[in-house]
Amino acid sequence: QFAATFKDATNLYFLMELALGGELFTILRSHTFFDNATAKFYVASVVLVFEYMHEKNIVYRDLKPENVLLDAQGYLKLTDFGFATELGPDGRTFTLCGTPAYLAPEIIAGRAHGKGVDWWTLGVFMYELLAGGPPFQSNDTMALYKKIAEGKYDIPLHLTEDATDLIGALLTLKPTRRLGVIRGGA
Repeated sequence: QFAATFKDATNLYFLMELALGGELFTILRSHTFFDNATAKFYVASVVLVFEYMHEKNIVYRDLKPENVLLDAQGYLKLTDFGFATELGPDGRTFTLCGTPAYLAPEIIAGRAHGKGVDWWTLGVFMYELLAGGPPFQSNDTMALYKKIAEGKYDIPLHLTEDATDLIGALLTLKPTRRLGVIRGGA
């Protein structure tokens, strides 16, 4: 929550709500990965945020554990809306932006994209919460983009069938067939 602004001769200050629960990224790294119940709680919370934003015709495009803060009770607070944008009248935008390991294939291909990119990032986010890292990894950006474009990733043995199915439905290469985009939305 935004509280107030202050300024001096050289700076403008924003006073924001204190997130006493910390950053999800730091908590995730201290646990390596989360159990199903914990991941389900955070994923469901993001679904609610995306549902609200998508009703307003806004895409977030930068979901990752670093952009999730927790309040004192452990509830999720999404931060950093720098890549968020209002979709055009046709429900699409063309801007190339986001975190490389989380980019949807249509963004990498330079195609117009819509709400499907957020659902793709949710699949990557869920995978990272349950596996400890994103499904597509490489130190070489072009190799990373190739892996994303192919949509092939390994499933850790400890992931449940339900989690694997949900991740697969979100990490569908064709945006119009991606869970969250298909009829019924969120």
